Amino acid sequence: MTIPLTLNPDRLFPSDSATREISRTLYQKISNMPILSPHGHTDPKWFAENQPFPDPSSLFIIPDHYVLRMLYSSGLKLEELGVSRIDGSTIETDKRKIWRLFAENFYLFRGTPSGMWLNHAFHEVFNINERLNATNADKIYDQISTCLERPEFYPRALYEKFNIEVLATTESPLDDLRYHKKIKNDQWKGRVITSYRPDPVVDPNFPNFLENLIELGKITNKDTKSWNEYLEALFVRRRYFIENGGCTSTDHGHPTAFTANLSKSDAETLFSRVSTGIASIEDAELFRGQMLTEMARMSLEDGLTMQIHPGAFRNYNPTIFKIFGQDKGCDIPKQTDYVYALKPLLDRFGNENKLTIILFTLDETSYSRELAPLAGHFPALRLGPSWWFHDSPEGMLRYRKQVTETAGFYNTIGFIDDTRALPSIPARHDVSRRIDCGYLGRLVAEHRLDMDEALEIANDLAYRLTKKAFNL
Repeated sequence: MTIPLTLNPDRLFPSDSATREISRTLYQKISNMPILSPHGHTDPKWFAENQPFPDPSSLFIIPDHYVLRMLYSSGLKLEELGVSRIDGSTIETDKRKIWRLFAENFYLFRGTPSGMWLNHAFHEVFNINERLNATNADKIYDQISTCLERPEFYPRALYEKFNIEVLATTESPLDDLRYHKKIKNDQWKGRVITSYRPDPVVDPNFPNFLENLIELGKITNKDTKSWNEYLEALFVRRRYFIENGGCTSTDHGHPTAFTANLSKSDAETLFSRVSTGIASIEDAELFRGQMLTEMARMSLEDGLTMQIHPGAFRNYNPTIFKIFGQDKGCDIPKQTDYVYALKPLLDRFGNENKLTIILFTLDETSYSRELAPLAGHFPALRLGPSWWFHDSPEGMLRYRKQVTETAGFYNTIGFIDDTRALPSIPARHDVSRRIDCGYLGRLVAEHRLDMDEALEIANDLAYRLTKKAFNL
């Protein structure tokens, strides 16, 4: 049975009619503002080569850990969904068959952020006017496939259609940035930049860490068994990312927010254990903490904004990690301390006006207790919006409610979409703008803000705060 797919123009606004009217008015003023996407995981190769996306399954299912984890939790195998195994064993390669399986189980996404993003992309990008299900799976697959063959659906055209002003990808310090160089040298007006994520060479628990140190030394001509030259190598790569990839920020995905401020001799001694593979679990945590402080020091020198994304128990499911590798939907949030963990770094750099450190969290219990008071005091700190598991209407609303009273709006940075799927970028920003306008509408209705103030804040949250925080 065909069921129409519609997007209500008042979706996500408060149900109270007076507040909804205010929210609608605010949203109409900002809905078409340019999109800033300064943190994400799209592939720069898309924009460098500007080839058509191969098929709907490769676009919407296989690379999206939000989609994979929901389907896996309901008993589907990742092999059935076309996810490659490390050992090269047989997986499903029929993309239409994968899509049919997805369509049969699309009901699982009802009421979820992924469901909203997918329906938005289907309706707004591919002009699909009926809900996806097992009956119409082939029809919708064909409709999307036909669109993907047309130049107006190539990556660069979609970038422009979505009114994206800046889009950042995320690369390892070992990446040669060949695709970013190509984009930079092409006569294309789109701005796709890189973010510097040093985890592979600063986290002793990262896969192939020792081999990564050797490679870092090779590409920088530094002795990465020496503490001083190791730090120099990291800074050399930061400059390389700025010059060749337009980099404006670093990104740190440490398991905790722990920081340290060791003496030079203690840091050298610790690094000697880390760089020879004899570091203990405690050594690894201490080294990661010291490196966050070192990265803050470097940011004061080169101006890169620093993003800290702690609190994820990465690759929690060892079976999936062993067979398929990382980023397959089995990273789990955990309780995270910020007050004690960040103190060594903040004691040294928290009062710096020229440093911007953006804190993210997967632990909502820390919003009002720790994060808002910290950002409401230290000049160097800003708060990123809820991300990943809380990258959702309810999560966004809880974030605004819990941090605004203490940190205000101007110690936050707007919205970060953190996406791997290009068509979901405008969907995610639309959700964020609607939630923010709904929250502001309530403040106006309760006479806690005047309308002109709410409109200015809505503009700031949608655009200006992000632009300033990431030096865009």
